[in-house]
Amino acid sequence: MLNFLVRRIGIAIPVVFGIMLLGFAFVHLLPGDPVQLLISPDQLAGPDSAAYLARARQELGLDQTLPVQFLVWAKDVFQGNLGISYAQRVPVTEMLAPRWSATATLALSAVCVALLLGIPVGVIAALRQNTWVDYVSATVSMLAISIPVFFLGLIAIYVFAVLLGVLPSGGQRTLGDTSAVDALRHLVLPACTLAAVLVGPFVRYTRASLLDVLRQDFITTAVAKGVPGVRIVVSHALRNALIPLVTVLAVQVPALLAGTVITETIFSWPGLGKATLDAIGQRDYPVILAVVLLSAGLVMVFNLLADIAAALLDPRIRL
Repeated sequence: MLNFLVRRIGIAIPVVFGIMLLGFAFVHLLPGDPVQLLISPDQLAGPDSAAYLARARQELGLDQTLPVQFLVWAKDVFQGNLGISYAQRVPVTEMLAPRWSATATLALSAVCVALLLGIPVGVIAALRQNTWVDYVSATVSMLAISIPVFFLGLIAIYVFAVLLGVLPSGGQRTLGDTSAVDALRHLVLPACTLAAVLVGPFVRYTRASLLDVLRQDFITTAVAKGVPGVRIVVSHALRNALIPLVTVLAVQVPALLAGTVITETIFSWPGLGKATLDAIGQRDYPVILAVVLLSAGLVMVFNLLADIAAALLDPRIRL
């Protein structure tokens, strides 16, 4: 296990550097000048506009060549400094810290909801293969996968916030209300909307994997020995069937950052997704690059956790 961890960390170093290089290059290919977006039209129209732009670029370090800018930024990153936000004029880590906790709360809630719905439905669909239960679960799963997140979010707001009035339409809290109940009510709609993206794949992978495991010889042996059916499913079949699901989960969780951009915008959730969208509009390079690095780090960490979890679920897997 230790050798595996050392090897993966060794591989991750050049991967991170490559992501930093590509991310930096693509971000600077975005059309528009961040300096011109940050100053008022009056300053641009004034006689000293050229001098003002040159001075602003020098303050932000944008007057240097791209290779020099990259080396300076990479050096700061390896020292734990993600830079200063162009728009907010505060350190990026300080700016993103509260937003990261909001996005983590939303993403983890969505994953928990998806797992609590997807695994049981997938198990029932596998045990009731080719019955109406199986067909209904397949239909619902395909609908969940096919419906765009923004459309599902708007429908959820219209039904539960406008028509029924039982849940708030957006935000993280009601102004002046610090209770846990109010926070939970604000979390329900965005978390369930984001969970709908995950439920479909979880149901399909759980069903397919469980059906494959139930056909294995060790399950036939357990049935022949008279092991109770519930114990066969829970202790033997489901444990092995969850291995592919762990891999899917490791891929889907980092991808939630992309889903939160839309979901957080629709529900006015103050997380990383909304901050990323605002940063792209303002050409706030340090914030965009920080989110890119965070996404890449999450992908590598969750892939590593998936490998370890697979080995724990099935001792036959050797890392």
